Amino acid sequence: MSHVGVPRGEAAPANHRRPQRTRAARCLALVTAGVLGLPALAGCGSGDDEAQGVVVPQDIAPAGRDQVADGGVVRWAVDTTPATLNAFQADADASTTRIAGAVLPSLFTLDERGRPQRNPDYLESAEIVEREPKQVVLYKMNQQAVWSDGREIGAPDFVAQWRALNGRDTAYWTARNAGYERIERIERGANDLEVRVTFAKPYADWRSLFTPLYPKDVMGKPNSFNDGARAGLKTTAGPFTLKELDRASGEATLERNPRWWGQSSKLDTLVFRTVTRDKRAAALAAGELDIADIGRSTADRVALAARDAGAKGQQLNHGPGAAVTPASALRSWAIAHGSAEEEAAVELEARRKSREAIKKYADEQAALRGFVIRKSLEPAYTQLALNGTSGPLTDDRVRRAVARAIDRRALAEAVLKPLGLPAHPLGSHLALAGQEAYTDSSGALGDQDTEAAQALLADAGWKPGGAAAGQKPGGAKAGSTAEKKEKSTESEADDGMYIVGDESDSGSDSKPGDSKPGGSYGTESGTYVLAPAPAAALQGQVLRMQARFIGAKGSIGAKGSIGAKDSVRAKGSAGSARTKDSADGKKKGGVAGAYAPLGTAAPARAGDAARGPVGKNGKPLTLRFVLPSGPGSESLRTVGEKISGMLERVGVRTEMVKVSDDSYFKDHIASGDYDLALYSWPATAYPATDARPIFAKPEPAADGTLVVEQNYTRVGTDHIDQLFDQAMAELDEAAARDLVKRADARIWAAAGSIPLFQRPELVAVKPGLANTGAFGFATPRYQDIGFKKAETAKKGKN
Repeated sequence: MSHVGVPRGEAAPANHRRPQRTRAARCLALVTAGVLGLPALAGCGSGDDEAQGVVVPQDIAPAGRDQVADGGVVRWAVDTTPATLNAFQADADASTTRIAGAVLPSLFTLDERGRPQRNPDYLESAEIVEREPKQVVLYKMNQQAVWSDGREIGAPDFVAQWRALNGRDTAYWTARNAGYERIERIERGANDLEVRVTFAKPYADWRSLFTPLYPKDVMGKPNSFNDGARAGLKTTAGPFTLKELDRASGEATLERNPRWWGQSSKLDTLVFRTVTRDKRAAALAAGELDIADIGRSTADRVALAARDAGAKGQQLNHGPGAAVTPASALRSWAIAHGSAEEEAAVELEARRKSREAIKKYADEQAALRGFVIRKSLEPAYTQLALNGTSGPLTDDRVRRAVARAIDRRALAEAVLKPLGLPAHPLGSHLALAGQEAYTDSSGALGDQDTEAAQALLADAGWKPGGAAAGQKPGGAKAGSTAEKKEKSTESEADDGMYIVGDESDSGSDSKPGDSKPGGSYGTESGTYVLAPAPAAALQGQVLRMQARFIGAKGSIGAKGSIGAKDSVRAKGSAGSARTKDSADGKKKGGVAGAYAPLGTAAPARAGDAARGPVGKNGKPLTLRFVLPSGPGSESLRTVGEKISGMLERVGVRTEMVKVSDDSYFKDHIASGDYDLALYSWPATAYPATDARPIFAKPEPAADGTLVVEQNYTRVGTDHIDQLFDQAMAELDEAAARDLVKRADARIWAAAGSIPLFQRPELVAVKPGLANTGAFGFATPRYQDIGFKKAETAKKGKN
């Protein structure tokens, strides 16, 4: 699974392999029914539209090839100059993938809905021809498909890639081998154009293999694999060939492939130019780029440039000069022309720099009018990660409380609504809206509910007034060693739940919910009714047990299911009427005072979070929220601040820690140095394969270290792993999707990762370019990208 750029707050792939392991299936104990009034999680009969989410189409200005001119050069911004062109090495990145997609065979590509589609440029057919006794896939290659050296693409290339990636020869420095290790043998079929692949174990995601496909001269020997494709690719087989990779200038230049047998590339040359995101507005304005993925701030500048097109000669009301008022201008003039020579000199220099900045900005804005913004939703989602190794979050009740305190819809609206994109919270960890494996399984955890969150915290021992009065800010922080030991008697056992740092003894005689409730509270009296401790404890077990059945018969979010307005609520608890929270966690409106304007919030009641944080043993519940500080992470920080406000509403404090983009992933996310964090994962067409290491249960290695793969929350269960394993081996596609949905419900119930929203995709493009822009899930067809013919462009404007 490729990663999304770390500077924007995402995690990168891990470089280590997961050790092989076997597990005995555990018997799952039945939970006593009737303790909680939990609605059914499946088979509720709601409409499929809600469960399937809202699909946003791609925005690429599609045009027929007859409407696109032949020739031209397009300069496309990328985040980095690739360190390697071998997509299977640890330091491969998104730039590697971009170049490989244009110059190497992709046997299967993705359509708009993230579904694998056979690529007829390389394959006449590819199908499972035998299932018993072993799975056999037969590939029939396009008779015209050849490498740039004239050799046919065939079985020798498949064999070389399999041997390099199956993990048996450690001389190959591979980053991943998923799927290739399940192959038993590869052999020639009836002729040189047929490749027969036999699997030792069934593999549902077989379409993910051999894309990209490298020539045998790259994959055939360890030395050529490790070093042969780092600086160039001598042999290619795509609509473009790699002319040059110039790391000094940060450019990869591709040119039309004269041996290409498919539809010829419209462009003569395609240049991938390295430009960091904070410099893309200037590069676009300087005429150095034709296509660039951009952030919100640059998109705003392009929109303002279009708006100001008719305001010739008028000073812009935005940019460096926007804050200058008549009073401040007069004051500056007076200082610059005053009798104090030193102050006047300083002011004159400041005025000169200000004029230059204003002129530069105005010139850039004029140039940005030559671009349009194409937008969709990126095939990636932003999540809130809760570190299962970290103090209070080792208790799954606290993690669930944090999740229940967050209004995911408000966060989605804050990010997506201003961009004119549908603002819906994401309901799955493993698929996006529109994909066949997508079902909103968030009901396995429950919707936003302040009272439910407070009840979970109270059951875990975090209660209003639990923090010592007058405690100094520098006091001991929640999550100390002593507190971690206390947690062992507070958190109920799970069916194989493994959380690093959880020292509870699974063989203990203690029972879930042994702690006593801290009192009763009513919403009008300034207090809250808390669920009895055993009920809150059993809630977790019931949620996890019921989560097994999600996706098997129906959708989540149906009437009467968890995820509706009144989600998990202990029998007899008060607070059926709740004030709706805004995005920052503060209550809206309230009862107007006698002399206050209508809509003024009423004074805080004694039971509100304003009384102070929840606490335990004299310590407030404080979570360390780590965020990147770079210029491309503004929206991430905004979301973090809103989440902080929502948590404050239930009495949870956050300590906001901003770190450099370079250290955010390496020193904090991957190492586990955080309580809460925001980062993104890319979506995939093959969740059973690609998502498994992200949610796999951590395991001790032989040397005593812990193997977390890409599960940076360190929260996992045996059952989740088993569901992934079953889905990976299930050749019935409908049954495999059902297993993926069930795994997703279990991931929700574990509350280690909370999906928030699908990320926006904003692309600045020269308006005359066709078949490019915001691709969404779809694989670009590089040969179709080009400039519209003059007559076509004129018709488009009319």
